[in-house]
Order: sequence, then C-alpha cells, then structure tokens
Amino acid sequence: MKAIRKATLALLGVTVLWGGTFIWMQQSLNAAAAALPNIPEDDVVVFFVMMRFILAAIVLVAIIPRARAGFAKSEVWKGGAWLGLIVWGGFLLQMLGLTEVTPAVSAFLTSLYVVFTALIGVALGRQKLTGFAILGVLLATFGAGWISGPPQLNFGVGEWLTVGCAFLFGAHIIVTDRVTKIVDPIEVTATMIVTVAALSTMVYLVVAFDTISDFIRLMGNLDFLVPLLCCAILGSLVALLVLNMYQKEVTPVRAAILYALEPVWAMLGSLLLGLEGDVTFWLPLGAAALLIGNLVVEYDQISEQKEGSPVTAVE
Repeated sequence: MKAIRKATLALLGVTVLWGGTFIWMQQSLNAAAAALPNIPEDDVVVFFVMMRFILAAIVLVAIIPRARAGFAKSEVWKGGAWLGLIVWGGFLLQMLGLTEVTPAVSAFLTSLYVVFTALIGVALGRQKLTGFAILGVLLATFGAGWISGPPQLNFGVGEWLTVGCAFLFGAHIIVTDRVTKIVDPIEVTATMIVTVAALSTMVYLVVAFDTISDFIRLMGNLDFLVPLLCCAILGSLVALLVLNMYQKEVTPVRAAILYALEPVWAMLGSLLLGLEGDVTFWLPLGAAALLIGNLVVEYDQISEQKEGSPVTAVE
C-alpha cells in the first residue's frame, strides 16, 4: 500500500505538469502567430512538437547516464518505439486540434482517455472493470468535462483531432502498463523520447523544411521559447519519466482516473492567469465529481484486496 500511495502522489504531480502544458502550448502558438503571421499553424505545430522532444531527449541523455544504457538493448528499443509512436501521434493531434479549439475544450476532450483506457482494457480482455470502476470513470469524465460549465461543442475537425488524441493517450496508458513491467522505465523513457523526436523531425523535413530560417528566428523569441522549454523539460521529460517509473504500481483504470485531474489544473492555471473570467459553481462541482470518481475506484480496489482477489492489470 505504501508503494501505491507513493505512486499515486507521483502521478498526481504528472497531472499538474500536464495541466500546465495546455496553457504553454497555447502561449507558444499565440507567440508564433504574432511573430510569423504568414507561416501556416500546422507547420508551427510540427516544429513545436519536434523541438519539444529534441530538447527533452538531449537533457535526459545528458543528465541521467542510466537512460543511455537502454540504447544498446533491443527489447528497450522495441518498447520505446511503440510508446514513442503512440505519444507522438497523441501530441501531434492534440496540438493540431488546439489550432481549432480553445484550451478548455481541448482539456475536456483529451480527458476522454479515461473512458478509452477502460474500454481498450476491456476489449483486450486484460482489464477487469467492476461496477464501481465504471461509476468512477463516469464521474471523473463528467467532472473533467463540466468543470468549465456545460460544454458548448460543434464537432469539427479540431474536435475530432482531439478525440483521436484522447484515444491514443488511452492506448498509451495501457501499453505503458505492459512495457514498464518488462523493461527498465528510465531506459525505455529515453528510447521513447528519442523515437518521438526522430518521427517529428522526419515529418518536419517533409512538410515544413523551407520554413527553417523563420523558425530559427522564432527560437530567439522568449514568448515562444519559454513555454516550449516548459513543455519539453516539465511536460515531456519529467512527466513521462515519472509516469514510466510509477504507473506500473497502479492499475490502468486508476491511472486514468488520476490523469483526469489534468483539466482541473489547466483550469486553475487559467484562473490564476486571468484567462477564464468569473468563477461559476461549475468549478467546484466538476472538481468534486473528479475527486469522488477517484475515491470510488480507490474504494473498489481496497475492497478487492480485502477479499483476497488480486487487482487485475495488463500483463
């Protein structure tokens, strides 16, 4: 139980960092639009994702020698490649969606990975989903979706891209649960981040290489660079490293419930920055639903352990 509590706190910290990424990504997109008004937003997105993971890879390999050990192991590369492919797709779709929707709508739609995690696990026959777990998932999804008030959505391209991102993030939770129980989590974090950086670079060279001189100048713009560094170091390096180290201690459904707190922190950050206007009663209502959803899943797991039945996870 001590390991589970420690992992829960660590993953809670991940949600705080990921909540901040919604604001940082939007700040970078706004800065790029102001500095390079003639550059397509899609090109900015590809460049941002590329630099986010190139910087994260450089820092990780430079400061953690243990991370470099995995480069010589085929099993670590295999796990990192799968995780990297999923993460790359998720972040790319998320940022492309942000060019069409607001951060609040993006946070709501991204939180659907709570539901996708449960559904994927059940579909694979590797995740036990009890009535309590279903209730917890529904409460957490409701809380994440309504924390800004009733969502007013017209489902266009941006919304569907973000739903696709949520599906990939749900798959990432399931695959992380499996991979980090087979290989060293720090080593696989390095190969995963390098994979994302490589994929992003290849896409950039194909679709936006002719803009390289513009983007080199953009890197000198602090309004763009500072949020980019926050996303790279905190949102990618630190968050993914902690996730890979500790998620294996909890079940995928419980991890997804914890991650559903991400839009709460995004909302609080927006409030502190004066981006959300007046606070309505939807904020405490949504936060309460998320908290209760988490507690319901917690109670369900404790009950199963007391009855002597092991908690089911991906194997």
